[in-house]
Amino acid sequence: GTGFIIDREGYILTNNHVVEGADIIKVTLQNDKEYEAQLIGSDPKTDIALIKIKSGETTSFPFLSMGDSNHVEVGEWVVAIGNPFGLDHTVTTGVVSAKGRNIGAGPYDEFIQTDASINPGNSGGPLLNMNGDVIGINTAIYSGSGGNVGIGFALPINMAKDILDDLKQKGKVTRGWLGVMIQRITPELQESFKLENSQGALVNDIVPNGPAYLGGMKRGDVITRFDDVEISSMETLPKQVASIKPGESVKVEVIREGVTKVLNIKIEPMKEEKPA
Repeated sequence: GTGFIIDREGYILTNNHVVEGADIIKVTLQNDKEYEAQLIGSDPKTDIALIKIKSGETTSFPFLSMGDSNHVEVGEWVVAIGNPFGLDHTVTTGVVSAKGRNIGAGPYDEFIQTDASINPGNSGGPLLNMNGDVIGINTAIYSGSGGNVGIGFALPINMAKDILDDLKQKGKVTRGWLGVMIQRITPELQESFKLENSQGALVNDIVPNGPAYLGGMKRGDVITRFDDVEISSMETLPKQVASIKPGESVKVEVIREGVTKVLNIKIEPMKEEKPA
């Protein structure tokens, strides 16, 4: 796998699947120096992990600057650097093919798609813009053969920046939780609920005594706005809910039996999932 240094102290961003379950993590730099590293924090939901080089010496590491992935544009040139098939520090180029891709990898999918060659071993490496700023973390490929076919995916760097403090301080990410199960509004459901369009997220179930339940939300409600953000599709809602700090109250606009209602809901922390 691959990673990239983000500050002088030797903190490194990579993918969670690169370091998950590892007993020992070793980092090799381009100058062939090898260091042991420790896992500082990880977030399986976004597949992001933060590790830190254990250095006995007083070392100031060279590092990459993190850019702003919100300003990435389709068609702009990008560079990927990584360790494909063990070929370390391989550089490939391409363009941003698309933004906001949902590939079913997790609840917060918002991948940058690129045709820069990404292969097994590139995971966790940087996707750079032409200024040399990191705009993404190379994470996944679409391939029938296991090799590159020109469709690679990078996590937007802003997603990592948003959770960096949590990973450093707590080793995990605390997210907001609404307590609903939602589904996409199909043309059939749009007609059945007499909706003007297919935007929003349909609530098909509510967790008993969860935030939505206590806030008066009902099964069959269509969530159209959350904390003054328009919910254009079902996929938009989990990202918005997760960004709210637990304990905060937000206004949630719903359509119920053709009537628009505004609910005030106090967000709770997302519970940790326990394996069965």
